[in-house]
Amino acid sequence: MRASAVGDDTTLSSIIRLVDEATNSKAPVERQADRIAGVFVPIVLVLATLTFVLWLVLVVPGDVATAFNHAVSVLVISCPCALGLATPTAIMVGTERGAKSGILIKSAEALETACNVNTVVLDKTGTITEGAPRVHDVVLADGMDELDLLRVAVSLERKSEHPLAEAICAYADARAKDMDAGVTVEDFEQVSGGVSAIVDGDKVLAGNARLMADEAVDLHALEARANVFAGQAKTPLFFARGGRVLGMVAVADVVKETSREAVERLRDMGVRTIMLTGDQARTAQVIADQVGVDEVVAGVMPEQKERKVRELQSAGDRVAMVGDGINDAPALASADVGIAIGAGTDVAIKSADVVLMRSDPLDVAAAIELSCATMRDIRQNLFWALFYNAVCIPVAMGVLSPLGITLNPMIAAAAMGFSSVFVVCNALRLFAWKPRGRRGIATAVGADLAYDASTEAQEEGSEKMAEKILNVEGMSCQHCVARVTDALGAVKGVKNVSVSLEDGTATLEAGLLVSDDRLVRAVEDAGYKATVA
Repeated sequence: MRASAVGDDTTLSSIIRLVDEATNSKAPVERQADRIAGVFVPIVLVLATLTFVLWLVLVVPGDVATAFNHAVSVLVISCPCALGLATPTAIMVGTERGAKSGILIKSAEALETACNVNTVVLDKTGTITEGAPRVHDVVLADGMDELDLLRVAVSLERKSEHPLAEAICAYADARAKDMDAGVTVEDFEQVSGGVSAIVDGDKVLAGNARLMADEAVDLHALEARANVFAGQAKTPLFFARGGRVLGMVAVADVVKETSREAVERLRDMGVRTIMLTGDQARTAQVIADQVGVDEVVAGVMPEQKERKVRELQSAGDRVAMVGDGINDAPALASADVGIAIGAGTDVAIKSADVVLMRSDPLDVAAAIELSCATMRDIRQNLFWALFYNAVCIPVAMGVLSPLGITLNPMIAAAAMGFSSVFVVCNALRLFAWKPRGRRGIATAVGADLAYDASTEAQEEGSEKMAEKILNVEGMSCQHCVARVTDALGAVKGVKNVSVSLEDGTATLEAGLLVSDDRLVRAVEDAGYKATVA
């Protein structure tokens, strides 16, 4: 067993620390309330003194007790507790509700600013898509062998942390173990549009068509297939050695189920959405059409993402940037509100103002909704605090005494206490806040209920179970067999799982609602490669 994080480094400790930092920080509106209170207190002291003098000299000459009572009433009833409690209480409850919903807000300023966002910039890989791409096609240049291409590709991509590189390495490892053993890689470098290195003495490149064009690599023989892949939302990656193209690998990432709903929710809130990606325009447009973003900016480099954010800000937009990678960190830091996907890199999370622990795009809209709800609560509290003082101070001074209405210090103290209680109770109403309109979750819950019902029906024999066979690669012992058996057995609607180590197969009975992709994903999550026979 290995502990990846202990003590203060655990996720729970990080959540507690972020919430504490947020509640201890001050939003701009809170600082403004503090400035008002700083002016308000001297004014009240002056009014109390003026009240004492007027009652003592003009209203009831010589009656010190009556004049003193009115002056004390002014001091007591105007205690700025409500003004001081109006903002921090709402901020505390708002950050707590965010943490409860998987939205970690690092500062009170971010919670306030998010309410004014009118443009959300979304990174594609890992934000709109799952961030777990897979190799779908391999196209070879004339005279090339697939294993030779993969050997070069994996030796280069093994040193990269990009999700596309991980997909290529996983594909190569499934074909043959230690494919890059004995290969010498030197001068590895991440360049604009891809990576380069010296592999066994030859310069090797991996990346997009722009990088190949910059390095004078002829892609004419692969362009037609690359365009076809781009139209299928697959990202074509080219590999070249010594200035000659070796082949192309098409990698595709799946769009998250809630991405389209998230964009629709943002549009309903009057927020414009922009997708940024390093992919070529055709591939990016296919993804954009699937999720319905308002604008697509394709073929951007990491430094161009930050530049795009600044351009939007200079045009007067309040921008929120959503990303998960190291290359998103500059844009996250430059945006009015940086929102990091919780499954992203540490650099992105540290650069952001808000962290979405569930990595769900819907939480982007939820974070803005929470900000608006909190700010609405704060404005109500401030209005009440100012309105209360504007009405009660003149009454305490005795302007209604001709009508027989006066306040003694005890009543004034009760009124002051009620004002503070009202502000706190109004702030606590935020505890009832929940993200609205989570249709994706409702649909998923409904699907699970329907699925459970169909599974019960299948177990009772009212529906047929289909036999399926999977080819499983990577099993080496009976422990592996047990892991694959448990993984498949945990899938709803699956029973009678039988795994053979000798044949490398898994045989099972599955309900009609159990998809092949779900079975393959269950095996891959257990650490093995699977295909449906």
